[in-house]
Amino acid sequence: MDWGMKNRLNQLMPNGKCFFMPIDHGYFLGPTTGLEKPAQTIAPLMPYFDALFCTRGVLRSVIDPMNSKPVVLRVSGCTSTVGKDLANEEITNSIDDIIRLNVQSVGVSVFIGSDYEKQTLKNLSTMVNECEKYGIPVMAVTAVGKEVEKREARYLALCCRICAELGAKVVKTYWCDKDFDKVVNGCPVPVIIAGGPKCNTELEVLEFVHDGMQKGAVGINLGRNVWQSPQPVAMARALQAIIHKNVSVKEAKAIYDSELR
Repeated sequence: MDWGMKNRLNQLMPNGKCFFMPIDHGYFLGPTTGLEKPAQTIAPLMPYFDALFCTRGVLRSVIDPMNSKPVVLRVSGCTSTVGKDLANEEITNSIDDIIRLNVQSVGVSVFIGSDYEKQTLKNLSTMVNECEKYGIPVMAVTAVGKEVEKREARYLALCCRICAELGAKVVKTYWCDKDFDKVVNGCPVPVIIAGGPKCNTELEVLEFVHDGMQKGAVGINLGRNVWQSPQPVAMARALQAIIHKNVSVKEAKAIYDSELR
């Protein structure tokens, strides 16, 4: 692996672990509760996450270039929740723009098993081909659109392995309560846990993140379960402790509770 690639990955994953903060939801959801003003949303959370996952529009318009964390740039899109199929994505950024923005990584969604499987896997391959020339790691996002029932180990393991085989340096996928270790063990590159829809309780979030980390994930990419939490800073601090300090669920919950006093 080239020096530049290693350097970027180290910025994103200090000591091999990571807490990514996604604020890219608007690219298909539009204005999202808690994310109406992204810069204000992330300002109090900055001390706790390692990298920001966002689109170039938000990056250029509201993120301070003089005070920013490393950036993973979303480079696939062109669909919305009011369209026919979220899987019908295209590449949205040129390699020139990626370099111009000086981001540390890019993220591409793939929709394996959908009518657009080949198209989205081609999107991933195209980005890997372009970004490898410049030492920029590509993160594959194993998206399932509205078909949440697909979040089971056999399907997720298939998705993650295919993404790694096509050259992704990191794979973001969903946690599953059964055999998640098989998902991780079948993927030759680091696996990061996606957040998905907001959980019902804070404890539920801490439990699934802790379980995923114990089963081999290297970090998380959680947005709604942080900035839609009643106490976003408390949640971010507790999650950071699980990721980087390997605390238990009980200890993480105590950290969360201590922020409420």
